[in-house]
Parts: sequence; C-alpha cells; structure tokens
Amino acid sequence: MKQELKNILAYWIDHTIDLKNGGFYGKIDNTNKADENAPKGSVLNSRILWTFSAAYNLTNIPAYLQVAERAFKYLSNYFTDKEFGGVYWTVDYRGNPADTKKQIYALSFAMYGLSEYYKAGKDERAKKSAIDLYKIIVERSYDKINGGYIEALTRDWKEIKDLRLSAKDFNEKKSMNTHLHVLEGFANLYTIWPDTILKQRIAELIHIFSDHIIDAETNHLILFFDEEWNRKSNIISYGHDIEAAWLIQEAAEIISADELIEKIKQRSVKVAQAAERGLDADGGLWYEKDETANHLINEKHWWPQSEAMVGFYNAYQITGESYFLEKSLGSWRFIQKHIIDHKNGEWFWGVKEGYSVMEGQDKVGIWKCPYHNGRACMELIRRIGMNR
Repeated sequence: MKQELKNILAYWIDHTIDLKNGGFYGKIDNTNKADENAPKGSVLNSRILWTFSAAYNLTNIPAYLQVAERAFKYLSNYFTDKEFGGVYWTVDYRGNPADTKKQIYALSFAMYGLSEYYKAGKDERAKKSAIDLYKIIVERSYDKINGGYIEALTRDWKEIKDLRLSAKDFNEKKSMNTHLHVLEGFANLYTIWPDTILKQRIAELIHIFSDHIIDAETNHLILFFDEEWNRKSNIISYGHDIEAAWLIQEAAEIISADELIEKIKQRSVKVAQAAERGLDADGGLWYEKDETANHLINEKHWWPQSEAMVGFYNAYQITGESYFLEKSLGSWRFIQKHIIDHKNGEWFWGVKEGYSVMEGQDKVGIWKCPYHNGRACMELIRRIGMNR
C-alpha cells in the first residue's frame, strides 16, 4: 500500500500540474496527453487538496504539502465565489467561472479538503473557509421540515431546475451520494473544530442513513429521494454500498457517539454483505445493477475496487472473520491485474466484462482523481498498522 500510494502521488505530481494556466489540468487521457483547454472541476481540485494534505499528514514528505498548497491557493483564488459564497462547479482552463451552480456535493468536498489541509499546513484561512462552507450548507441547503440537504441551487442560492451531479443521475431533490459526502465533510471538519451543533448534525446524518437511505430489507443504499424521503430509484450502486459500509461508521467514531457506534458497526457488516452481491469470481466489483430491469452494468470501475479494499477490510476488523479479509485482498489482486496502468501510471477508469480497458474515459478529469485510490492506500496503511 505504501508503494502504491507513492506511485499514485508521483503520477499526479509529474503529469497534472498546469504550469501555464495555474492549478491542475482539467483532463488527461490514458496516454497522459493533457487537454490544456479543458474546464477544471472544483471536486477534482478539492480531492487533490484532500489527498495530498492527508498524504503529508501520514508521511511528512514536504513535496506532498507543496501540492496541497497549490490546490488550496487555486481553490481560494478561482473556485471560491467571492460575491455569493460557496464554490463554483467548474471554471474554464484560465480560471474564469464556467458552471456557477452551487452543488452541495462540491461544497462538501471543498470543506473536506480544507479541513485536511488545515491539519497539514495549520493555515487559519483554510479552517475559516471550511467553517464558512459548513455554515452555508446548513443555511442554504438544509431541509428544516424533513431533514437532510437539497442537492443544488443557483449561483445566488435560488431554486434550480437541474439538480443533477451528472447526466446519468436522477433529477431529484435529495441523493444518497450528496448525503454521504456531506457526512464525510462534516466529520472531517469536526476533527479540527469540535463544535457541539456540528456534532448533532453529524449524528442526524447517521440516523438519516439508518432510517431512510439504507434499505431495511436488502441493506443496499437507495440512491435518490424526493424532499420527503420517498424512494425514487431502484438502482444498486455496489461501490457506494461498500464505501458507505465504512464511512458512516468512521463518522460515528469521530464524534465518539458510543450509543451509535456498535449499532452502526453491525449495520456496516450487513451493508458490506449486500455489496458482496456485486463481486465477481475474479475479485472485481461490478458497477451498478438496475433492479427494475434486472440489468447488470458489466463494467468494473476503478473507484468501487478502491472502496471494496477498505470496506471489506473494515468488516474483517469488526468480525474477525478471515472471509472478509480475503474479499479485501481479492479486490487488491484484481486492481493489480486489471486496473493499474503499469505502462503510463495511475489507474484506468475501468474495464469491461472481457477485461478490455474502457475507451474514451479520463485518467484525470472532473471525476477521475487521486481520492478513492489514494485514500484506500492510506486507510489500509493505518488499519494494517493498528492490527499488528
């Protein structure tokens, strides 16, 4: 894991820094050719900020802090909306605002990255910015009647017709994905700012997952909802299942919610068992399944494999059952064989059913970042170290 983390971070240092226009390239293909005119996404920038900050906090390697500083400055100078607050979804390659909608998912990742950077650089501006984003999310997005957070708003915080994170998503007021990463962002903020009300909001989000988002019968995550938490989709996302299986538990542990931790641990195992239904015999995790049409998307993307390593290892730590450890190791073997680009570096977006690399996908892009695979390496380094 230490070596793979080093390899991943070296790729991002060597290939992604945009020396001409600032920040990081918005798009790089599988041959490592950068599209210098591609838009730059705030989620990508925030995830770079988090990954390199966390890597520095783990290793104390100065080069990682330098990249984190670059990401912090770019986020502050170009993605931050200085008039209305929050962060833009994208800027153009020169840093001018492009898609200015306020996606709560993006604000959460900015908060997440800024909180981690504060631990690394002890820059009070980062802490203040993270707290400001938290307050904006609560003020602008929180549903005071039904609980939870509305997906998106216009630049000046009015209702917006298109709430989706991406073209494949359902246009609904609430999603599992946004709530998972609001929870993640809030929890990381709590580690640097242990505010009593913030703690309550984290606990509320954990209950929202238990009461609404995790299906009581199947233990799969429900992906989309209306404002009143009525179910609006029958898609199973195996990657999000196994990611949630450890992230929700981590949040409960961060706030030391003793009354929740044991309950969530048992639920985490059940969610991991649900995710296991998406495992292939080769150790790879399928992407999604449409339950209504009984249609499996026969692709294995990079990020569900990353989350599977951590999620199944977490289930092993809870239960002590070597069965789950083998599932985690199986994910790593699959990654080594099919997902890592041993020629050009980093990880491919994914492979199809016959193991051919998915064409036309990014090596670096709006969604393709060092967060899932880098985080998996760091989580396992810590967890294996704890078990020794």
